[in-house]
Amino acid sequence: MNVLIIGGGAREHVLAWKLSKSPKVRSIFALPGNAGISKLGKCIAGNPLDFDSIKLEVLKHGIDLVVVGPETPLVEGIVDYFIQDQQLKNTIIIGPTKKGSMLEGSKAFSKSFMKRHKIPTAEYISVTKETFEQGLAFLENQYPPYVLKADGLAAGKGVLILDYQKKAQNTLQEMLDGQYGKASKTVVIEEFIDGIEVSCFVLIDANSYLLLPYAKDYKRIGEKGTGLNTGGMGAVSPVPFVNRQLSNRIEREIIIPTINGIRNENLDFKGVLFIGLIITNGQPKVMEYNVRFGDPESEVVIPRLNNDLVDLFLGISNNTLSSIQLDINPQTATTVMAVSGGYPVNYTVGEQITGLDDTLTDSSIVLHAGTKIGKNNQVITSGGRVLTVTAFGSNHYQALERCYKRLENINFNKKYIRRDIGHDL
Repeated sequence: MNVLIIGGGAREHVLAWKLSKSPKVRSIFALPGNAGISKLGKCIAGNPLDFDSIKLEVLKHGIDLVVVGPETPLVEGIVDYFIQDQQLKNTIIIGPTKKGSMLEGSKAFSKSFMKRHKIPTAEYISVTKETFEQGLAFLENQYPPYVLKADGLAAGKGVLILDYQKKAQNTLQEMLDGQYGKASKTVVIEEFIDGIEVSCFVLIDANSYLLLPYAKDYKRIGEKGTGLNTGGMGAVSPVPFVNRQLSNRIEREIIIPTINGIRNENLDFKGVLFIGLIITNGQPKVMEYNVRFGDPESEVVIPRLNNDLVDLFLGISNNTLSSIQLDINPQTATTVMAVSGGYPVNYTVGEQITGLDDTLTDSSIVLHAGTKIGKNNQVITSGGRVLTVTAFGSNHYQALERCYKRLENINFNKKYIRRDIGHDL
């Protein structure tokens, strides 16, 4: 079959890399893709939110399977578009409908969903301009730090953690006044929960689900978890402290009630559910839902799957996940992201990347995030998160050593990496 991947980051590169290994895949296309994906298939210039243009590409290239990487096309209804179009309705597309995507598209909706279905999460209040005073009262009853979240998608910038109540009050006003456009017309204020984060991926069809390996990512730009939040600086899978007892509790208290809630509310969810968890005093709580593969967790979870990824996607589409037995590589996978200096605030693009073709004795996978082909067929940077290296090992120490060794040979101007990924484990 011919496959189209929507998106152009490292998540999409690892999907393309894994799909390229399937005997069921004839050709891979990506829109817009990146320099790394271009080595595996054809990259198509375009906007992932221009559904009419995507339709033309699907028909032109005889696409059989569409895999949606980022959240925004899902929240904007790309799956609904395919289902309702007479020429596309038989094309398999992986992801939930617009209704199901509300679990990520609206934090207020997802929090109320958790409350309705008694899923453990932080205490919260949803605030609009009309309920601003109630929001202030909620803040007065909280201990610092204070957590404010724009209700809608805000390009990863809508979550703020503030140390001072006065700053939180002022920021709440600014957000409601349009700091993040329509995304912050409603703001969710949450109780701050201290703990350790874990990422959980669940494949869901109409009847059953499959739980993929757990992962832990590292969001902060600085070592020891300091500095600004980023799209992710690295990840590890499996997570050593997620033992059978904790995994069973997560499944019993969070995953099953979530799926039951999805079905009870007819949310039309078939695809990948990412559950961001925080473990506090041994109890798992939900921080957020995402309705697609996470990044950079995908770069360690997907390489650990020995299954043909096409079979898993067909299982979602055909409601046959219950017949699939997961085959997981028992080794540890780690990934370390190389970013442009100044990221996530100010950084330059267009820097030449060298060392991509160097070979090492230790196996590793280089996955492109923000790259493109420049003049003279050179690979250059095109984003803040440039590329990541994934490697396997008997434990996370060995895997990380291989990641860092590979990254030593890859260079671009002002390259920055975190040197402490996995140290807290």
